[in-house]
Amino acid sequence: MKIIVDADACPKTVLQICQSVAHEYAIPVWTVASFNHNIESDHHVVVGNASQEADIRVMNLAQAGDVAVTQDWGLAAMLLGKGVRCLNPDGREFSSSNIEFLLEEREAKAKFRRGGGRTKGPKKRVLENDQKFEAGLLDILTRL
Repeated sequence: MKIIVDADACPKTVLQICQSVAHEYAIPVWTVASFNHNIESDHHVVVGNASQEADIRVMNLAQAGDVAVTQDWGLAAMLLGKGVRCLNPDGREFSSSNIEFLLEEREAKAKFRRGGGRTKGPKKRVLENDQKFEAGLLDILTRL
């Protein structure tokens, strides 16, 4: 088992939590990010900045039983198909019961934006987000 972090858009505090929790459980943490990011990790994979390049590498690294941290709903859907547990940086676990709705929501918002509409971005990250993420990660690891 390993924790794989899609680190291109991952908050630094989430990466620190992953490394800390993984150390307690003796699980390796793999990070994947484009060369535009300066990330310190024992197992860091640098990719180019082409579209979806980091996602493809995460998919290639992932195996059934791994845990992945990503904000990308499409990547999470593919990882779930491989038997990988997926968690977003706010601590929400992706599952087969919620991923279809999330993908439909993503498509609806994209269609709205293509038509000239504007959607809100994410809220400013607060300590509570980190606490929820850590609790979610610990929950997944204790179930495995």
